[in-house]
Amino acid sequence: MSMSLFPAILVILEIIALWFSWKAISSSRTPQGAIGWVIFLVTMPLLGIPLYLLFGHHKFSGYVIARRDSEEAVEGLKKFRDENAPETAPEFPVQIMEKISEMPAVRGNNMEILIDGDQTFQAIFEAIDAAQSYVLVQFYIVHNDTLGKQLKARMIAAAKRGVEVKFMFDAVGSVGLPRHYFQDLRAAGVQTVDPRDMRGPKNRFQINFRNHRKTVIVDGTVGFTGGLNVGDEYMGKSPKFGAWRDTHVRLKGPIVSQLQLIFAEDWHWATEQVLLTNLNWVSAHDDRDMTGMIVSTGPGDNLETGALFFFSAISAAKSRIWIATPYFVPDTDVLTALKHAVLRGVDVRILVPDVIDHYTPWLAAFAYFDEIQDVGAQIWRYKDGFMHQKVVLVDDSFAAIGTSNLDNRSFRLNFEAMAVMYDPRAAAETEAFLLADFERSEQLTKKLKDQRLAIRVGAPISRIFSPLL
Repeated sequence: MSMSLFPAILVILEIIALWFSWKAISSSRTPQGAIGWVIFLVTMPLLGIPLYLLFGHHKFSGYVIARRDSEEAVEGLKKFRDENAPETAPEFPVQIMEKISEMPAVRGNNMEILIDGDQTFQAIFEAIDAAQSYVLVQFYIVHNDTLGKQLKARMIAAAKRGVEVKFMFDAVGSVGLPRHYFQDLRAAGVQTVDPRDMRGPKNRFQINFRNHRKTVIVDGTVGFTGGLNVGDEYMGKSPKFGAWRDTHVRLKGPIVSQLQLIFAEDWHWATEQVLLTNLNWVSAHDDRDMTGMIVSTGPGDNLETGALFFFSAISAAKSRIWIATPYFVPDTDVLTALKHAVLRGVDVRILVPDVIDHYTPWLAAFAYFDEIQDVGAQIWRYKDGFMHQKVVLVDDSFAAIGTSNLDNRSFRLNFEAMAVMYDPRAAAETEAFLLADFERSEQLTKKLKDQRLAIRVGAPISRIFSPLL
């Protein structure tokens, strides 16, 4: 290439960079994010332009939601709400959560808490083995290791005895999953979606959006969700992480239909197949009769529902808000809500891991700790291995367990789901395991200025980049 062309190429790159800068200014999620992108694009257009194409979008354009595509589904939701409405209004103000998720709070549920990998996958495998009609499986990460092969064997065995099995995973989370894994499933009759085969506008330049949900549904009557993916590390077998602390839940009652609807939406997006008429949408009321709902969030929503979920829970707290999260990178609104809660006299505790899995968000968290500790919030660092659970406990009436982290990615970039129960029994059971976790943790007392040099320097730099991630 002639050297005389370089000036023209540079001019073209700068014009493109300026155009993308305008797009960042007009549509970025935060002012900090807009400024970061503008500086990056204008000063380093050769690197900034391709990265903006991959990571600069703030909405998942064209995400088609099955329930909005089907008049039958809309009418079914109205009937579902009427038939399962709570007889007594929960103490927690549920209306905002209903608007965030476009789901009603319903009675007749049970949420059984599953601690760590052994309990979780024993329960999941038992449910799959007992399936009579169908099994729906979705995970963010699936590895072709011992646990991954056990899941594959369970799905194949179910398909061979005539059970309809559907399986999907995230292309980024499961990037290392070999093709023979799902080819074996397909050969056995399992309906499998490999997102890496999907082409066209709806996936192009959208690598930054992830489906972070972990869902298993059997016969429409029992459902599972929570923090655990499919890999040996989640069973505590990783030399790097050691013991793995996580929480999942087994759900029964009408809430299972809500979790199933979320799976149907994701399947519809991936395949354009509407599952609504082929599944069981009647789940009997459980004797424990808890009022609850699934709060689903993601970049396909008009509002930034992921951040609104945390903001709403924190704002409603009267006596306590305890949050367990592997990543603590709040935006300005959520950070302000946490500080305001402390100033109102609320017991605010944040439980995070001491062990590192992703260095940038781990470092960025230190840049926020001083700010909320200064008003009286407690930061606890889990010491007994790596902690990956996503749990929110509000007062004595709200317990949420699911897939959402307290960070920008879960707020605005990931598709997530939280199982929420508005019930004192669920709150008490959640309190019990969190207290046990606090016993295996150490309260942070050091300020950022007292941390080792790598943290003192790395934390503010990582915080700068957090709005871009």
